[in-house]
Amino acid sequence: MSKKKLTAEQNEELLKVLKTRFEKNMSRHQGLNWDKIQAKLEKSPEKLWSLNEMEETEGDPDVVGYDKKTDEYIFFDCSPESPKRRSLCYDYQAWEARKANKPESNVIDKAAEMGIELLTEDQYRQLQELGKFDLKTSSWVKTPANIRELGGAIFCDRRYNTIFTYHNGADSYYAARGFRGCLKV
Repeated sequence: MSKKKLTAEQNEELLKVLKTRFEKNMSRHQGLNWDKIQAKLEKSPEKLWSLNEMEETEGDPDVVGYDKKTDEYIFFDCSPESPKRRSLCYDYQAWEARKANKPESNVIDKAAEMGIELLTEDQYRQLQELGKFDLKTSSWVKTPANIRELGGAIFCDRRYNTIFTYHNGADSYYAARGFRGCLKV
């Protein structure tokens, strides 16, 4: 069995969790049909594995859209606070540059290991239109190259009913900052 494949029992349990979340949060995906989504998921064992990784880290993945051009359903981490993949600096270069107190890993590598993409700032703002997220935490977002080349990285949160984008050194990490992912199926 491939490392990135769930057992039949795990697939069944995950699909049940995802369907329940889908039905409970219909405002996130109006006009979409769970049976069609499930059929696509069942044909994509590696995508199911990635969704399970999101679920295992308390990301509460849910469908937030459908791309007609690519015929893909879009899942975001929809947990109220940043998922339990925190205390990570931005990327390997930043992690490598730390001389002391290195975190366990970094956001870019962790997302790649999970088979997901980091949300962009625009995607983060789209997520915030679906509810109120990161009221106590913050989430790293995909940083534009020009900022990253200068040693920085950006993150977002919601405070005072406003979505804020901030910057930090890419080598910084905090217990209340994680990252949110996107997966297209």
